[in-house]
Amino acid sequence: MPVVNIPFGGQDTPLGIPEENLAEVLTPKTMEQVHDLRGRIEQSLDQPLGQPALECRVGSDDRVLLVCDDNTRLTPAAQIIPPILNRLNRAGIPDRHIACIMALGTHRYMTAAEMTAKVGAEVMQRIKVFNHEWRNPEILVDLGRTDHGTPIQVNQAAVQADVVIGLGAIVPHHIPGYSGSSKIIQPGICGARTTAATHMLSCRFGGDSFLGLVDNPVREDMDHMADRVGMETVFNVVMDSRGQVIGVFFGEMRAAFAAGVNLARQAYGVEYHEIPDIVLTNSYPCDLDFWQAHKSQYPAQRMVKAGGTIIVATPAPEGVSPVHTDLLDYTGWSSEEIKEAYAQNRLTNGVAAALAVAWAMVREKASVIMYSPGISARDKARLGHTHAPSLDWAIQKALERQGPKARISVLTHAPDMLPIYSR
Repeated sequence: MPVVNIPFGGQDTPLGIPEENLAEVLTPKTMEQVHDLRGRIEQSLDQPLGQPALECRVGSDDRVLLVCDDNTRLTPAAQIIPPILNRLNRAGIPDRHIACIMALGTHRYMTAAEMTAKVGAEVMQRIKVFNHEWRNPEILVDLGRTDHGTPIQVNQAAVQADVVIGLGAIVPHHIPGYSGSSKIIQPGICGARTTAATHMLSCRFGGDSFLGLVDNPVREDMDHMADRVGMETVFNVVMDSRGQVIGVFFGEMRAAFAAGVNLARQAYGVEYHEIPDIVLTNSYPCDLDFWQAHKSQYPAQRMVKAGGTIIVATPAPEGVSPVHTDLLDYTGWSSEEIKEAYAQNRLTNGVAAALAVAWAMVREKASVIMYSPGISARDKARLGHTHAPSLDWAIQKALERQGPKARISVLTHAPDMLPIYSR
């Protein structure tokens, strides 16, 4: 019997899958990392994409806001931010006129220690670093609606700043197609109402997600919001599945994003040649809770045969979500039931409701078995998933459902993968 290793919780975990059932083991490509990251950062700052150098575009009286992704992302902010601060200083902007907001979206607030680990002790000492307090309505300002009707409620710090620079990473993402660029504004520093509407927008069209699709309504919405707050510049990286930087892209928001997406598609795109009955999808590196690990479902949804089975493997030590604790009341419903309840204001947490719709759409294509030591059997049932006491048990259960000749594909790092069908 072939032995397949997956990095469950970052630790190599062997799986035995019968040879006659094993279709493909898909894993991210190995690409050359940036060996002199500091030098590449400086080079990117010297030669921005689509706009003049930063020092030429700011004035000494400007107030600058850096918008940085949080500790659920691996973006090396501690290496990126100091060179940006130095450039701003050389343009006459003192550190006291620069701040950095942690773009939490609707994640839990970061601790001071977590912020220090993310941006580095030097940055914590030089400038103000603070959380996007998305639960506090007093810090939000209303900027109307997008062309798709999404209400724009955004942190006032971005509106008050003269210069806004977004920092993040570009990976395939089921809601806007790819993360990065304007996603740092929405959902990064927007209110929950805005984020809920954006998530719901991604579910309006039914079927598969927007994973890996550059042009889609959600990206249009996010770009519109970034334009409204005046974010013209981003510093995005592309990383491999080990968290090593393989590309650096600084400059005008759309130009830098387009260049980064080209590399991200090369890095994360994996060809598959068979439509499997079963997909075992491992959540690494998005392992903290199911609010992160759910990203492992969408590559599997893209690949699996209709009526098949998806096996989700995730440690999830913080459970389903330490923040959105009410969503388990309705995650077992159908996608139409959830959308109807939200439209009738019977569900008030729109962000959670929208993700519950996406999760239901996965189950409506394929049944889901979950192996997760961090999520109880009861909570798995409330998600609409079958509890697996072990991965071996999950594989055997899936074969019972799909038949002894069923074909199994394995995604070793599913959140960092973009399946591309090749006949």
